[in-house]
Amino acid sequence: MEKLINDFSVGLFFWQTVLFVILVFVLRKYAWKPILSAVEEREEGIKNSLEAAEHAKAEMEKLNADNERVLAEARVERDALLKEAREIKESIVNEAKDLANSEADKILASAKEQIANEKMKAITELKNTVATLSIDIAEKVLKSELSDKTKQNKLVASVLKESQLN
Repeated sequence: MEKLINDFSVGLFFWQTVLFVILVFVLRKYAWKPILSAVEEREEGIKNSLEAAEHAKAEMEKLNADNERVLAEARVERDALLKEAREIKESIVNEAKDLANSEADKILASAKEQIANEKMKAITELKNTVATLSIDIAEKVLKSELSDKTKQNKLVASVLKESQLN
C-alpha cells in the first residue's frame, strides 16, 4: 500500500508538474505578454503622472516665486507712490502757508498804510480846525481889544516894543 501511495504521489507530482509547465507555457504565450504589457503601460502611466506632477510642482514653485517678486515690486511701487503723495501734500501745504503769510503781510502793510494816511488826514484836519479856531478867537479878541482907542494904542505900542527887542 505504501508503494501504491508512493506511486500515486509520484504520478500525481509528475502530472501536476506537467500541468504546471503547460499552464506556464499557455500563460506565457497568451496571457503573460498582455499582462506584462498592461503592467508596463500602467508603470509608464504612473511614471508619466509622476513626471507631470513634478513638472506641475516646479511650475507652481516658479509661479509662486513670480508672485512673490510681483508682490514685492508692487509693495515698493506703493511705498514710492505714498512717499511721493506725502511730499506733494507737504509742498502744497507749505505753498499754501507761504501764500497765506504773504497775503497776510500784504494786508497788514496795506492796513498800516491806511492807518498812517488816516492819521495824517486827522492831524491835518485837527490842525486846520485849530487854526480856524485860533483865527476866530484872535479875531474876537482883537475886535474886543480894538474896540477901544486907548487899548488899540497900547497894543500897537506893545507889539512895536516886542518887535524891536526880538
